[in-house]
Amino acid sequence: MIFVENISKTFKLYRRPSDRLKEIVLRSCFHKEFQAVSDVSFEVREGETLGIVGENGAGKSTILKLLTGILIPDTGTVHIAGKITGLLELGTGFNAEFSGIDNIIHNATYLGLSRREIDERLDKIIAFTELNEFIKEPIKTYSSGMVMRLAFSVAIHADPKAFVVDEALSVGDAYFQQKCIKKIKGFKENGGSIVFVSHDMNAVKLLCDQAVLLEQGRLVDKADPETIINQYNFLIARKSRGDEIRYRNEEPSSGYGNRKVMIDHVSLVDENDTVSEIFISGRPFKIVVRLFGRESVENLTLGILIRDKFGQDIYGTNSYHLKKRISIKKEETIIITYAFKEFNIGPGKYSITAAIHTCSTHIDECYHWIDKGAVFEVVCGGGHVFNGLVRLTPNLYMKNGSASFLPTPGISSENDSTA
Repeated sequence: MIFVENISKTFKLYRRPSDRLKEIVLRSCFHKEFQAVSDVSFEVREGETLGIVGENGAGKSTILKLLTGILIPDTGTVHIAGKITGLLELGTGFNAEFSGIDNIIHNATYLGLSRREIDERLDKIIAFTELNEFIKEPIKTYSSGMVMRLAFSVAIHADPKAFVVDEALSVGDAYFQQKCIKKIKGFKENGGSIVFVSHDMNAVKLLCDQAVLLEQGRLVDKADPETIINQYNFLIARKSRGDEIRYRNEEPSSGYGNRKVMIDHVSLVDENDTVSEIFISGRPFKIVVRLFGRESVENLTLGILIRDKFGQDIYGTNSYHLKKRISIKKEETIIITYAFKEFNIGPGKYSITAAIHTCSTHIDECYHWIDKGAVFEVVCGGGHVFNGLVRLTPNLYMKNGSASFLPTPGISSENDSTA
């Protein structure tokens, strides 16, 4: 378990190295202070994963360094029930001149393993890296992905009670990332506590039980991942000029934005032009959005985003990318429809996020953004049965055993039979 209470960390910033000496000799201040973390508290229970979300400079990496003991908090306490390891800056604690094997031994020693424990686990650590003959080469010859393999393997095999993961995991190839994620899930199932920092919001939704949002070193909120990610999007939107953006957590359906134009209602319509919450995969489907103008706005963009039951983004587009110009006058109501001739999404439960903004993204100026504007379910119908998120419609071709060539896709002959 990880227990963090009211931790703060301030750094002294000097314009030049000599200012440090001047400050000592002249007993005058030649620095300015930067508050990286301010009065942050949270708890991570056994078997729980906490995601830390925030912009660059919000204090995420500083908190991980405070957790792992690389930095000491100025105020507050950090309590961890057992050993903590993980991935911070890539290559931390490694010597570029040493071989992979030598770095395993040295790094594992830093993590508190005895030489006997290292010898017992060395083969497993090397096997997990899949570096093969490169394990005997100096790591200055390694790519960043190879260094990540080495660092992760040592950290996860040190029998920690808590594990921290920074963006370092993102440098690996897709295969090894999945291998690491599988290992992390197994660690969690065995009662390990995990702190996960990433700019990949889908990964946060998928891996984390809870999440916290940081802004300028302060903890804004702690909640479920989807709520935190919605607030993170709000903070990004707030950077646009002249916005007076609100976010009311007690009314999540009200969304956020400067409300110059508002999303009045979102409804879903089936092939019979009937409002519904259940739809058949592959059949016609419409998303109908009613907008109200509190001010006159030219070149308005309306975007829609479909998310699955885990909060992962399935599909999104907007009127800007579709090259459709939208304008609205003050006190005017307009209705915009996204029509799909075939709604080719797999069975499951989904939600619609809608947003009004300028240009291609909500970052420029966000008028109104609402999550879960409508929820619905997709079921299989009269078409072919399938698994997965996407409904495809392939043709199946068969030839007799004497055929010496494969048919060209989409072209059939008299001897072909299609199922």
